[in-house]
Amino acid sequence: MTTTFKGKVALVTGGSFGIGKATAIAFAQRGAKVVVADIIEDEETIEAIRGLGGEAIFIKCDVSNAAEVESLHREIMEHYGRLDCAFNNAGIEGVPSDIQDSAEGDWERTINVNLKGVWLCMKNQIPIMLKQGGGAIVNCASIAGLVGFPSLAPYVASKHGVVGLTKTAALETAQKGIRVNAICPGVIKTPMIDRFTGKQKEAEQAFIEKKPMGRMGEPEEVAHPVLWLCSDQASFVTGQAVAVDGGWIVQ
Repeated sequence: MTTTFKGKVALVTGGSFGIGKATAIAFAQRGAKVVVADIIEDEETIEAIRGLGGEAIFIKCDVSNAAEVESLHREIMEHYGRLDCAFNNAGIEGVPSDIQDSAEGDWERTINVNLKGVWLCMKNQIPIMLKQGGGAIVNCASIAGLVGFPSLAPYVASKHGVVGLTKTAALETAQKGIRVNAICPGVIKTPMIDRFTGKQKEAEQAFIEKKPMGRMGEPEEVAHPVLWLCSDQASFVTGQAVAVDGGWIVQ
């Protein structure tokens, strides 16, 4: 990809680990000033970006908390004065259980982080982008936003919600200079998958066997499509839920 983001400001929520970390670094490599937001204060992403000669700041934020999300975007504007690209990536997997056994608290936390968090972020991002004349937003859904998975009802519901929210936001902003898309990763080698499988080879292999490509994806393989969706090369693309899944959902 030859796209440059020089002179642009990019926000990545959930940017301390996994897909978020890879995407933040990729933005920086292409010239963007990067804002890394996460509930966990981890300087690895910032250090990696600065080690490449890039510019980045970290802002602690719980995306399920309206006041913290408002503060995040206020700080971005105070520091940089604009926001060109936003990757709303922060999310949790929840606690696996069948519907009848799931706890209300887990449902509420998963929906609040994964779905409400995306809504709160866009609620703050869209006015900024409208005022400056445009921008691009990518929301992190999942293949679980396109198909069902047993024992993951809150997660699946939240990610289906992200896809629907993305389509609605895209329609509302299509003639206002803002493009809104969703990325739908499959099984990617990240700390979230490690937690889900317990790093057990048998559990990992069970996922791998379901993928036509016969392997897990790498975080960078999701980062590149995110950057494309944020770039001028995707200028006629909005409202899409793009699967990056090694062919999982086409089976």
